[in-house]
Amino acid sequence: MINEKNLQLLRDILGREHLLTEPEELACYSFDGSGGDVPPQAVAFPKTSAQVAGILQLANTHKFPVVPRGAGSGMTGGAVPTCGGLVLGTNRMNEILEIDQENMIAIAEPGVITGELQAELAQKGLMYPPDPASLKFCTLGGNAAECAGGPSAVKYGVTRDYIIGCEAVLPTGAIITTGVRTEKGVTGYDLTHLLIGSEGTLAVFTKLILRLLPLPEAKKTFLLLFDSIEQAVDLVAKLLAEGIMPCTLEYMDQTALRIISDRLPTPLPEATRALLLLELDGSRKEVRHQSQRLHTFLRNRPLTLLEAKNDAEREELWLARRAISPATFALKPHKISEDVVVPRSKIPDLVRLTTKLARDLALTILTFGHAGDGNIHVNIMLDKNNPEEYSRGREAKKQLFEEVMKLGGTLSGEHGIGTTKAPFLPLEITPATMSLMQDIKRLFDPNNILNPGKIFPQ
Repeated sequence: MINEKNLQLLRDILGREHLLTEPEELACYSFDGSGGDVPPQAVAFPKTSAQVAGILQLANTHKFPVVPRGAGSGMTGGAVPTCGGLVLGTNRMNEILEIDQENMIAIAEPGVITGELQAELAQKGLMYPPDPASLKFCTLGGNAAECAGGPSAVKYGVTRDYIIGCEAVLPTGAIITTGVRTEKGVTGYDLTHLLIGSEGTLAVFTKLILRLLPLPEAKKTFLLLFDSIEQAVDLVAKLLAEGIMPCTLEYMDQTALRIISDRLPTPLPEATRALLLLELDGSRKEVRHQSQRLHTFLRNRPLTLLEAKNDAEREELWLARRAISPATFALKPHKISEDVVVPRSKIPDLVRLTTKLARDLALTILTFGHAGDGNIHVNIMLDKNNPEEYSRGREAKKQLFEEVMKLGGTLSGEHGIGTTKAPFLPLEITPATMSLMQDIKRLFDPNNILNPGKIFPQ
């Protein structure tokens, strides 16, 4: 618990205006994209690494929880203050400190909005590839904590592939630096990649060193329309095996298409049951060559191929794709949102399973996501105020995870574990591996003050 003396010490560190304690203010930080409703005792907005260090040193001494928070857009409860305590918001740590065009790196604070960084880099002919669906409001620090991915991961990889170093504050208040700002570096243990994806349980990022790439010269966007789900998902592995390398390859089932149909630039044929959104990028020559290969590969296959005519039409398609998750609430007031991953060749098995679960458990389940890397978002729609329906939804989640493991997959591709997946972690992580992870947590955080209650089953 944070007592009044600790609140005053926090005000001394931050300034009174940067510490929230009123109930109506705290309510805004009691949940994240997964839901939740656990208000903290206070919310702090530090501006500097030294202030973050002071906060954590105080918390470690007096043993109250600290929950790091970016935009609160996470889907597994990672930013919910389940044990109360202090939420540490990175909103004020939002500066792009350096863009080194010659060496293609950037240094940024954790509160920088991902899409805003990308827009600034584009003006300089550079790109930062990770592009989660929430890029217009999610933050770099949150992306790093969850190792966020996005549609471009099929070609460019995920957040861990572009963070080459960082400054972070340990739960004890010690400030550390990890990694390099060079293309290579193998000095000591790779602490940078240990922290990425640790969901705010080991340290708080205060600076991130990002590897950049040149902005592609050209881009083409295609829609592949199918009259059956099976045809769509079966094509994915075959297309990539053919040597066609899209920068994005997104899948949507019929239910996903229905809820965003009014946002598409042109109406889809009545018979459309599934869609692949495919994008090629690179030099003009590369894109032209890949486009020709794509047309040749798809010739005589039972599908309709459309191409975005211009940048405006392409942008409309992506706005529609990124709108799927929020638009699902038109179906039901709540959902269980999962982001499982299976080998690409097993996507048809996964989709067949979700169809069976929907039928057997009388639920609305839609699938969409990053087919190019096997990361499929499974949304189980329900009304939590209906106990019987909610119970069926939880059973669907359990069966989904069990089958994903049988298919050689993983419980999460980009959302992380948080609290919502923690009970299922033993399905994937062996006891010896779990014990080692918990030992690492204790080494970093001996008093368990940093985002307690996350990742590990309670």
